Amino acid sequence: MPSDLPSAWPSAWPLAWLLAGLNWLGTAAFAAAGALTASRKRLDPVGFILIAAVTAFGGGTVRDVLLGRPVGWLTTPGLALMVAGIAVLIFFTAHLLERRFVPLLWADALGLSVFAVLGAEAALMEGASPWAATLMGMATATFGGALRDVICGELPLILRREIYATAAALGAGAFVLLTAAGADRGLAVCTGLALAFGLRAAAIRRGWSLPAYRARPGRDYPDRR
Repeated sequence: MPSDLPSAWPSAWPLAWLLAGLNWLGTAAFAAAGALTASRKRLDPVGFILIAAVTAFGGGTVRDVLLGRPVGWLTTPGLALMVAGIAVLIFFTAHLLERRFVPLLWADALGLSVFAVLGAEAALMEGASPWAATLMGMATATFGGALRDVICGELPLILRREIYATAAALGAGAFVLLTAAGADRGLAVCTGLALAFGLRAAAIRRGWSLPAYRARPGRDYPDRR
């Protein structure tokens, strides 16, 4: 049980454990997504661990640096050990998955929804404004995957037509709004998580995407010389 909880800990500790559990769950999901990407690129075990770590910790590291707080995974060695273990496990088992891109998408969707809410939560705890907290939630949820895709030579999901950053914004924004309205913190967390994952899942299943720019012929201006 966290030692810094107030004297009324019976009402506070369930949320503390919920947030801690979600942090581990999101980290594991992003680590799996990173390792599955490494399998598609046929990397060695060190490459698996590196890509899994970048995916799992990239967004949170950016958030913590911007907020001026200690980098989370450096203060919790168990997270790094878990990420390495997941990477090594997938190195030996990824060949059992015939369509590795599908589980990659779902693992990434789970990590996205979890860290959109946790990123916003961390920003609010540091005194950030609702707008900044929503942006921090988006950054936490998307930057790790973007770094992974850049390192692996792929177009980042955040830049594709798929609904990705929009889902993170929805989850983080819903959490921030409910918190500002005085809603129960646990309810706000679960609502933000459900909305982010629900929208991303619907986009994966139904092929939803935002409209892309369509090139048009340029205008020919008369010579005014």
